[in-house]
Amino acid sequence: LDWTGDVTPEDKCHCCQFPAPLRPHVVWFGEMPLGMDEIYMALSMADIFIAIGTSGHVYPAAGFVHEAKLHGAHTVELNLEPSQVGNEFAEKYYGPASQVVPEFVEKLLKGL
Repeated sequence: LDWTGDVTPEDKCHCCQFPAPLRPHVVWFGEMPLGMDEIYMALSMADIFIAIGTSGHVYPAAGFVHEAKLHGAHTVELNLEPSQVGNEFAEKYYGPASQVVPEFVEKLLKGL
C-alpha cells in the first residue's frame, strides 16, 4: 500500500481482510517483533552482532546481544552512552551515531 498523504486515526487499510486503522511497520513498546524464530536463528549463526542506538531496556531486543554472544558472535555496541546491557559487548564506541557509525564502518572495512 503506497500512502503519500497525512494519516489520521480515522484512516483505514482497505487492503486488509477486515479494514483496520493504518499504522507504521514498527514494533511498539510491549509488542513482540514479527519473526522471532528467524531472529533467534540469525543470532545463533551470526559472526558479528552490532547494536546501534539502543537503551538496552526493552526485551526481547535487549537480550539479543546475550544470545549472539552465547553462540560465539563478536559483539559491538555503537551508542551515545553505555546501554543497560553494555557489559555484554566485547567492543564499545560511544558518541553521536553520525560520528561513531562511519568510523566503525571504516574500521570494519579496513579489516576485511
